Amino acid sequence: MKKSLKGALLSGLVFPGAGQLALKQKAMGIALICIVLASLGVIIAKGTQIALAILQKIEVQGGVLDMQTIAQASNRAVVASDSYIMHGGILLILLCWIFSIIDAYRIGKKLDKE
Repeated sequence: MKKSLKGALLSGLVFPGAGQLALKQKAMGIALICIVLASLGVIIAKGTQIALAILQKIEVQGGVLDMQTIAQASNRAVVASDSYIMHGGILLILLCWIFSIIDAYRIGKKLDKE
């Protein structure tokens, strides 16, 4: 298998930066992995914060925790939430993923020519 295809597939299907690591570009691979993991951490933290706020609101209102109440409260919270942090994190992950695929393919093409 060509190195360009291998690198692009690893970065695209496994994890951003995996192709760079396989192509011996450790600094770039580790940087991409760290950026994506940090973004995922921020998204998970913000999602947990929203979920806890929903549960507290339901509890304060004296509501019973059934699926319909939780679904309605979460729909209201997601629609009302202008969470630029979550949207920015998702966008950053998407951009890193695309960059990782293109960069791994470019590096692999250069190595294939040698």
